[in-house]
Amino acid sequence: MNQHKSKFLALILTLIPGLGHFYLNKNIRALFYAFTCFGSLFMAAVIGIATYQDGIAAFFAVIALFFYVMSFFDMVITLLRRPATVQGGNGAVTADGPMQTSLDQQNERFFTILLSFIPGLGHLQMGLMQRGMTFLVGFFGAAAMILFVTVFTSSDSFLVFLLALPIIWFLNFFDALQLLNRKQQGETLVDRSVFEDWEEHRETGKKSRMFATVLAVFPGASQMYLGMQRRGLQLMAAFLLGIFVLDALRLSLFLFLIPILWFYSFFDALQQIANYQHGNREDKPVIAYLPNRQKWLAITLIVLGLYYLLDMFLFPVIDDLLRQYAQINFYYWYNRYFQGLLISILLIAGGIKLLPKRQPKSIGSSQASKEDE
Repeated sequence: MNQHKSKFLALILTLIPGLGHFYLNKNIRALFYAFTCFGSLFMAAVIGIATYQDGIAAFFAVIALFFYVMSFFDMVITLLRRPATVQGGNGAVTADGPMQTSLDQQNERFFTILLSFIPGLGHLQMGLMQRGMTFLVGFFGAAAMILFVTVFTSSDSFLVFLLALPIIWFLNFFDALQLLNRKQQGETLVDRSVFEDWEEHRETGKKSRMFATVLAVFPGASQMYLGMQRRGLQLMAAFLLGIFVLDALRLSLFLFLIPILWFYSFFDALQQIANYQHGNREDKPVIAYLPNRQKWLAITLIVLGLYYLLDMFLFPVIDDLLRQYAQINFYYWYNRYFQGLLISILLIAGGIKLLPKRQPKSIGSSQASKEDE
């Protein structure tokens, strides 16, 4: 009975340790991987929370990761060793005719999906060398370049560009699935790079819905791809500048705004894709009145720049002087109270701004009230 279960489903279930093996009725191995992975994670959490022994907790976390990877490779080897047979309609095993064709397609789908977890390998499995090398070199080349620039400049800020790697990975995975479906439907595939497809879409004026959906992973990218430059630029700038400003000002309390902004951008991209398919594309900024508020935006940027200048240069000098002549730890009081004071002021100011304004009575209504008296 195990031979007729889905290889792909078993592989996906293995993302939860032991579940894929339970699906294939390999109960002993399933219990072993579930116990070792979740048990090690539980021990790491208990030790880290109760005893604050970070070294021992990290050791158990590494053990959990080791058995997790081990369970995944064990599942891959198990699936590769399964015999390539299927049941015919009368219960007999057949290995030729339409049933064999169906079996070959299932095996091809399984191996292609499995290899597509590494960008480019799924395309190479289908014989698309040029397209596969585009994804393979693009993914690992971008990762290597970002890490090189980060190490060379000793600046962790460049690591934010690692967010482009999930976009490349999702694009590779969905592109491989799409091409696999076309191949199994009898269509002849043309081996060309992704950039040639983009150029074709640009010349015909059409946008790829699949590519726009993948780009929605990064805020603003999908909107800009659809031609909504102002809307996409606002979302992208808000996301990146929000991360930088909250980190620079150490306003960790407001970090919950970042995932809210991400989800807003993602679902807005899906809506804009649907509008584009119906011909209702409109480059409407998220904040339409921003051009009329450039003065306040300029003041905000100046204030942030002055604060950052004080925090990086003036405050260290003040701290040294107060430590030397007054024995006062300026940074202690600054780090202890400044963030709370700033957040309190912002919350109070925001609450006052949201209070409903009292509408002034019109002249006609005041005269009518006097006549009633």
